[in-house]
Amino acid sequence: MPPGVVALVLVVAVLHVAWNALLKTSGDTLRTAERAMVVGVAVFAVPVFVGWLVVGRPGLEPQTVALAAVSGIFEAAYFICLAEAYRRGDLSVVYPIARGTAPVFSVALGVTILGERLEPTGVVGVVALLAGILLVHRPWRVVGVIQAHLARSRRAPGAADPSTASLIGAAEFAILTGVMIAGYSAVDSVGARQAPIWLYAAVVFPVCAVALVAWVRLVARRPGRRASDTDPVAPAPWLRAGAAGTISLGAYGLILIAYTLAPLTAIAPLRESSVVIASAWGALRMGEGVDARDRARRLIGAGLVLAGAVLLAL
Repeated sequence: MPPGVVALVLVVAVLHVAWNALLKTSGDTLRTAERAMVVGVAVFAVPVFVGWLVVGRPGLEPQTVALAAVSGIFEAAYFICLAEAYRRGDLSVVYPIARGTAPVFSVALGVTILGERLEPTGVVGVVALLAGILLVHRPWRVVGVIQAHLARSRRAPGAADPSTASLIGAAEFAILTGVMIAGYSAVDSVGARQAPIWLYAAVVFPVCAVALVAWVRLVARRPGRRASDTDPVAPAPWLRAGAAGTISLGAYGLILIAYTLAPLTAIAPLRESSVVIASAWGALRMGEGVDARDRARRLIGAGLVLAGAVLLAL
C-alpha cells in the first residue's frame, strides 16, 4: 500500500477518535448522533450541489445508488449501536471492542466475499496490527467480568450488579458496532469504485441521516416507551454536535478516497491504529499506566502496530 494512503488512513483514524470522544461526553448520545448527522449533511450539501452543477450534473448507475443506500443504512445502524454502547459503558471499554473487532470482520469479508488477496507481508502486517491492538486494550478483560457476573447471578438471582449488567450491554452493542463497521466498509470498498467519491457519498450520508432521524423519532422515542433512570437529560448543543458531525463526515469522505487506492483488507485494520498510537503517547509523555510493566505493554503494542503499518505500506 502506498505510503500516502497510509498517512491518509492515519489522519482519518485520529479524526474518528475525536468524534467518538465528543459523542461519549455528550448528554443523550443517540440524539447527539442524530443532530451531528443532520448538521453534517447540511454543511456538505451546498458544496456538493454546486460541484454537481459545475461538472455537468452527472448521474449514478442504479446498482451504485443501491450500494450507497445500503451503506447509508449500515451507517445509521452503526450510529445507533455506538450511541447505545456509550450510554452503557466507558469510552475505554466500548471503543477498543468496537474498533478492534471491526478489522477482523472486514478482513474476513474482504477475503471470503470480495475475493481480495493479501501478499505474505500483508498477512503478517494485518496480524501484527491486530495483535498490537489486542495487547494494548485487552478487550478479553470484559469476558472475565461477564463470567463473574453470571456466576453471582446463578448463586443469588436477586443480587445482580447493575453496573456489571450495564457493562455487558455496552460490550454487546460495541460488538454490534464492529459488525456494522465491517458491513459498510465492505459495501463502500465496492461502491466507491463505481462513481466519483463525492457523488457516492452524496447518497450515503443523506440516507444515513434520514434513517437515523426516523429511528430516533419513530422507534427510540416512541410513545409509551419507558425511559431508564440512567437516560441522559439532553443531547449536546447543536453547535457542538454539528462540529462532531462535520468531522465525522469529512473523515468518512477521506476513507472513501482510500478505498479507491488500496484494498479493504489493508485499510480496515490500519485505520484502527490511532487508539494504539494514543496509548503509546500516554505512556511516554503523560506517564499513564499502573506501573512500568503496564507502560511497557502499551509500548510493545504500539510497536506491533507500527510494524504492521510498515508491512502493509510495502
